[in-house]
Amino acid sequence: MTSLRIVVVATALSVVATGMAATAQNGRGEHWVGTWATATVPRPQGVPGAAPGRGPAPLNFNNQTLRQVVHVSLGGSRVRVVLSNAFGSSPLTVGAASVAQRQKDSAIAAGSSRPLSFSGSPTTIVAAGAIAISDPVSLTVPALSDLAIDIFLPGDTAASTSPLTTHNAALQTNYVSATGNHAGAANFPVSATTQSWFFLSAVEVTAPSQVGAIVAFGDSITDGTLSTPDTNNRWPDHLARRVMGSGGGGRAQPIGVLNKGIAGNRVLSEVVGPSALARFDRDVLAQSGVTHIIVLVGINDLGLADNAQLPSAASILAGHRQIVERARTHGIKVIAGTFLPFEGTNLGAIAPNYYSTEKDSLRREINEVIRRGTGYDGVIDFEAAVRDPGHPLQLLAKFKGSDNLHLSDDGYQAMANAVNLALLRR
Repeated sequence: MTSLRIVVVATALSVVATGMAATAQNGRGEHWVGTWATATVPRPQGVPGAAPGRGPAPLNFNNQTLRQVVHVSLGGSRVRVVLSNAFGSSPLTVGAASVAQRQKDSAIAAGSSRPLSFSGSPTTIVAAGAIAISDPVSLTVPALSDLAIDIFLPGDTAASTSPLTTHNAALQTNYVSATGNHAGAANFPVSATTQSWFFLSAVEVTAPSQVGAIVAFGDSITDGTLSTPDTNNRWPDHLARRVMGSGGGGRAQPIGVLNKGIAGNRVLSEVVGPSALARFDRDVLAQSGVTHIIVLVGINDLGLADNAQLPSAASILAGHRQIVERARTHGIKVIAGTFLPFEGTNLGAIAPNYYSTEKDSLRREINEVIRRGTGYDGVIDFEAAVRDPGHPLQLLAKFKGSDNLHLSDDGYQAMANAVNLALLRR
């Protein structure tokens, strides 16, 4: 019995010592913090192909490599990548993966490519509904820089009915290779491009213990719809530049900025991807190092509803309160943004009746409650920052996108400028 106790104590001490050594090696108390992320949705398979009047067949991959570009916020010297099969109904085989500094287009910086492993293996099988976190690699990741993440998919996604886990309308050109494993290749043989991210969820870096991350949790306004592709002009991008000190507004404590916007998303029900309430755990609580969340979601609950079935302002605000309670349980501060004006919205056949005076009355009622700040840890008056003073139910002309709902690049900049950086302090 005495010998057994000695063995147990020795083992415990060994585990503690190993953990202390790992912490020291990890940079004197550094921890993992998200530097980039996206919110994923399912893309169903079995969609009809290029039949007359049906449009082109959806993009699939067969023994090909994806080179996907992401624009990080925080910099660091160690990095890991999170792959996702969250919406898959069968396992996803990844034959190889790598990360590199992106130079331009599909080119990577010489000598920067690092092969990724998963639990020590160069390949991995991501279970249906699961994620896979790569092992850390040493790589200099400058703040506000681009990374190229390669994923080799040896199988044929078109041969399966398993939905693809994706982020549509990424506003970023990504590259699909010719046949074969080209992970880490200096000369990437491009056979196609796409403006979506596939099977990619997050990128994390090590950072000092006092550095955290903020999640921008919202819909197409947060996703940056109608901003210029390949320029990183979404409002969370502009916010990242501000907190890293390269934009207007002065320097704040560095903080990761994670864009978890989904075009069409609603608080209470599913339209494009799960509702905000349904995806909260995956898109907020599961992100590394999160200390704050900016909530700007709910306008689609109004705009995409029939006037006869409009949700009440109270029900949308009750959804917000659920987000607040769940965030605070995990020590996360919640900052609410006011809903933007949307008179004159023209989404065509997608939502011909998106705007009505009844819907706008509810929007203004919600905004008045948000402005009072009761129950939130802070408020950002996005509406005041972008509305037309002469026509306050509409966006200012220079901030309007072509559909009068989404914003121009300057409009998204104005939104980021409206954020009081003091709200983001620990």
